[in-house]
Amino acid sequence: METAENTPHKRRPHYRGTHPHTYAEKYKEQNPEKYPEEIEKVISKGSTPAGMHIPIMVNEILEVLSIRPGESGLDCTLGYGGHTRKMLECLAGTGHLTALDVDSENIVRTEKMLREEGHTKEELSILHLNFRDVQKAAERFGPFDFVLADLGVSSMQIDEPERGFSWKREGPLDLRLDPARGETAAERLKTLDRDELTGLLIDNADEPYAEEIAAKVMSALRKKKPVETTTQLADLVREAVTGAMTGCKKEEIEETVRKSCSRTFQALRIDINQEYESLSSLLDALPDVLNPGGRVAILTFHSGEDRIVKKQFKEAFREGRYQRIASDVTRPTGEECHRNPRAKSAKLRWAIR
Repeated sequence: METAENTPHKRRPHYRGTHPHTYAEKYKEQNPEKYPEEIEKVISKGSTPAGMHIPIMVNEILEVLSIRPGESGLDCTLGYGGHTRKMLECLAGTGHLTALDVDSENIVRTEKMLREEGHTKEELSILHLNFRDVQKAAERFGPFDFVLADLGVSSMQIDEPERGFSWKREGPLDLRLDPARGETAAERLKTLDRDELTGLLIDNADEPYAEEIAAKVMSALRKKKPVETTTQLADLVREAVTGAMTGCKKEEIEETVRKSCSRTFQALRIDINQEYESLSSLLDALPDVLNPGGRVAILTFHSGEDRIVKKQFKEAFREGRYQRIASDVTRPTGEECHRNPRAKSAKLRWAIR
C-alpha cells in the first residue's frame, strides 16, 4: 500500500520555451485561487485564461432585467455560472432562480461549484434541459419575472480540446453541446453532399468561400481521407481558401483562413445542435412563461442569431405579446472587449411583456 511517505511526487507538465501553449500546460490559468496574479496578467493583456469563463455585459444585462428581491427568474444557459451568480446577488437570498443547461458534463461541474458556494435548492434550481423546452421549466417554477439567454458557447467548452469546439486545438471533431447525445460533426459531414454542405456554410455562417470549402471537404471524404479531428478539417479549409486566393498577400490569406475556419466550425456546431430551431422555439414560448411586466434579455454572438431574435421580437410586439422591445442592439464597451476579446461580437436585445 502506498503511503504519503512513499507516494511518488507528481511533477507538473513541462513545456517547450518560456510560455505554455496547450490547454494542459496552462496549469496556473486553471487554478485562479492559487495564482491570482497570473490570472490578472492574462486578462490585462486582453486574453481569457484557460479554463475560465468571464461573463459578458453583466452590467448591461442587470440594468435590462432590473431584478428585485423576491422575484422568480430563469437563466436559460447556466454555463459556468457567471451570470447566474450576479442574478442571485440581486435576489439577495429571496425569490428563486431556475437555471438550465443542455451540456450534461458542464452542468454537473457548475452545480457542484455553486452548491459548495452556498447556493441552496431553495434559491436555485438547476435542470438538465435544452432551452427549447422552457415551458417544462415554467410548469415547475414559473411564470418568471425575468429571463436571460446567453447564446454564446462557454469558454470552458472552447478551451477543452476533447470537446472539439476550437479549430486551433487538436481534438476530435465533435462540437456537440451535450456530448452524451446526438451525432458528432465528423459523423454529420459523412451524411452531407456538396450542395448541402455549401448551403449549411452560407445559411449558418455567411461563409464567402462556402463552395470551395464544401468541394474540398467532399473530395477528401470521397478519397477516404479522414476528416475526424479539428485540425484535419481546419487544414482542408486552409487549402480551399488558399487555393481560391491565388495572388493575394500572405497576411490577407492568413486572416481570411482564420475567419473561414471559425465560420466553418460555427456552421457545423449550429447544425448538429439544431441551435436555430431551439432559439426559435424559445423565443416563441417566452411571452407565455413571463409574468405581466416580465423582462427578457437575449445575448447573441453572430448575425444569424441576432436576425432571428430581432425578427421574432418584432413579430411578438406586433401581436401584442410584448409591450416594449429594444429598438436597437446594445454592444459591450471598448474596455470590456479589451479585457475579454470573446465579448467583441456580443449583441444584447431585450423585451418586456
